[in-house]
Amino acid sequence: MWTIGVDEAGRGPVLGPLVVGAVALPTADLEILVRHGVKDSKDLTDKKRKQLVDWFHEQSNQRGWKYSLIECGPARVDNGVQTTGLNLLEVELFAEALIQIRQQVDQPVHVINDACDVNEQRFTDRIAARLPQWPWKDSTIHSEHKADATFPIVGMASILAKVERDNRIEQISQDVGIPLGSGYPSDPNTKAALPNLLVDSEPHPALRWSWKTVTRAWNEKYGVDPPKRTYKDGQQKTLF
Repeated sequence: MWTIGVDEAGRGPVLGPLVVGAVALPTADLEILVRHGVKDSKDLTDKKRKQLVDWFHEQSNQRGWKYSLIECGPARVDNGVQTTGLNLLEVELFAEALIQIRQQVDQPVHVINDACDVNEQRFTDRIAARLPQWPWKDSTIHSEHKADATFPIVGMASILAKVERDNRIEQISQDVGIPLGSGYPSDPNTKAALPNLLVDSEPHPALRWSWKTVTRAWNEKYGVDPPKRTYKDGQQKTLF
């Protein structure tokens, strides 16, 4: 029996990707995460998160642990918000991460999702409906609010997702030549950077154009709403 934890990072920021991480390991190995201090990424320093990611990759090489990361770019986030809504977009991303794990783990699994939906069972059912041949043999799936704080394996998934997102924000910051902060609208560095990302005929591609923060800033600068964004399937990355 294997256990899989799934979580996301970057649901609320005004720029950068939304990243979903999934971690899978033999259930007998779960105690190793506990002993090593794995917990919700929000309760860890940036330095500690990076150390845990390095440690996880070492353990994965030694023990055969598996993971997947689904990077959903701003264009797909905007498309999701404007069509099905953010919760259903996360359902799709969680399912994609689990499908990638399933390609690596052909064993009975117990899946634990960090639920973003107020209705945990609905979140579970929607993900399960998108998994090919579900129910998998001798496997179960459930979702909980704050699962990243309750289950270390979900915490590990949140850490992988958070560090991956932070790395992408740093890359974008280097590309544009200014500090972008965390990407959250309340971050002073993000606030200061926003006008510099609105200087062309349309908002910078790293921004989420559908966010009220962008709409308001664009309207204040140009007197009109920002242009509608187009999206083509395949504008996300999968890493595992």
